[in-house]
Amino acid sequence: MRLQLTSPVSDPSHERYGQHLSIHEVTDLVKPSDESLDLVHSWLEDNGIPTSHCEYSPAKDWIKISLPINAIENLLDTQYSVFEHSEGGYLVRAPEWSVPKHLHEHITAIQPTTSFFSPQKLGRTFKKVLDISADTPPPSTNNPPRNTDPAIIAACNATLVTPLCLRTLYGTVNYTVQSASKNSIALNDFLGESNNRSDTKLFLQRYRPDAVSGADKFSVQLIANGNNEQTQENATELAAGKDMEGNLDSETIISLSYPTPLIAYSTGGSPPFTPDLLTPTNTNEPYLEWLNYVLNQTSLPQVISTSYADDEQSVPLSYALSVCAGFAQLGARGVSLFFGSGDAGVGQDGACVSNDGKNVSTFLAMFPTSCPYITSVGATKFIPEIVATDASNGFVSGGGFSRYFARPSYQDAIVTPYIKALGTQFSGLYNASGRAYPDLSAQGYHYSTIWNGSLMPLDGTSASTPTVASIFSLVNDDLIAKGKPPMGFLNPWLYSVGYKGFMDVVNGSAIGCGTTGFPAKEGWDAVSGFGTPWFPSIRELAANASAAVVAR
Repeated sequence: MRLQLTSPVSDPSHERYGQHLSIHEVTDLVKPSDESLDLVHSWLEDNGIPTSHCEYSPAKDWIKISLPINAIENLLDTQYSVFEHSEGGYLVRAPEWSVPKHLHEHITAIQPTTSFFSPQKLGRTFKKVLDISADTPPPSTNNPPRNTDPAIIAACNATLVTPLCLRTLYGTVNYTVQSASKNSIALNDFLGESNNRSDTKLFLQRYRPDAVSGADKFSVQLIANGNNEQTQENATELAAGKDMEGNLDSETIISLSYPTPLIAYSTGGSPPFTPDLLTPTNTNEPYLEWLNYVLNQTSLPQVISTSYADDEQSVPLSYALSVCAGFAQLGARGVSLFFGSGDAGVGQDGACVSNDGKNVSTFLAMFPTSCPYITSVGATKFIPEIVATDASNGFVSGGGFSRYFARPSYQDAIVTPYIKALGTQFSGLYNASGRAYPDLSAQGYHYSTIWNGSLMPLDGTSASTPTVASIFSLVNDDLIAKGKPPMGFLNPWLYSVGYKGFMDVVNGSAIGCGTTGFPAKEGWDAVSGFGTPWFPSIRELAANASAAVVAR
């Protein structure tokens, strides 16, 4: 069973708005039927696998089994092999798999099997490493227009984004956290990333001295052998840029939301295969590992930021649908999920070809940001803000339309006029009836980041995503202080009234696939969403939406 796109608890017009569900209520909604469980259990037992070997998600909609490789091959009538990924690393996968016909309507997905996708970090490295003692980077060759607001001019340098700039630009600089004991925010680390406390402390000492203690206080929850390495990176790790992504996330979130408690989820994964010389590390997809962990928790952070994605078409549809349904469960429980919209515009030049056997030209949607149950975040640069790009490393803020997920009803009135205005431009390259993204944006260009003890400016929607997540964590802080529920799944509120709290971005486009890509326009567009946040307005709109329900 799937949760409805516009759940009453997420719909500002509904009398149940804000009345988020408990873990038990969500479990009752999504649990499989007794018939489905009985049939799957019988199938396993017929293959010599007792139910005592099964591990279950809270709703028992996912079953995890650890077995020898030959037992799995017999169970699925297939053969697993070791495949080398073109970008490095190895995957243990099967070219095909099957289950008895009577189980087809009862089993949605089995992983890992035929999927070869590899989630990517969304941070792009600026080419020059700057000395930590320097106050500002070298002068930029760009000459962006400057905002006439004296406070913003004083706080923001065109070539380096700092916490003070973000707090001033988006209106949180004078806000005092009130509900730190009842509110929390989280980030996701995948692919061996961790959040270096030493680097985070250096960053806070430099840019947010009153928040330095946050570097020691954030908690780390390890999932499926996740990583929490705090020692100095070796030469191989430095060459790979290990922890750039993790540091960017922790430094941004603490500097913007302190003293709100931060949780870092570090997910490895435990594929049902014995590691060997060719597959020494986990090769399982991380999202389900993470979901099965957090959905089992009775207490959850109100906001979670995730800076990873991959081409949607590389993700098996059954897997994407299952993961997206898990995100819906979190939203119904009062969690706001933010994902970066991607760092290659509508697709990286030379790679914009379908993988369905037809090999036709296509824009490349990204997953999980294409899931309609999450809030997708694009990136901007400069002041006034325009769509973020960086020719030095190929970064272009992502945007587009899903081929897997239909456009949700909350988007119809907003997105349809944009598509109509495009006319026949890009006809056939995208799914005009698909879920459109991003939903909103924030600065994502030349973010000040401390990595390996040095100042490293980074680009990417992995910068804008924790920024927006932090701002909405402060919105939740204010709501909780007023005795109101947190925002939870944002999008129905965002598309009906919340968009009024955002500053429109009208210049730039999601360049890619040898085209100019989707352009920024007045109102919502498929590269900047509704634009960038203005906290004072969002704070008021969120409180009023909650108050309107209470008044009924």
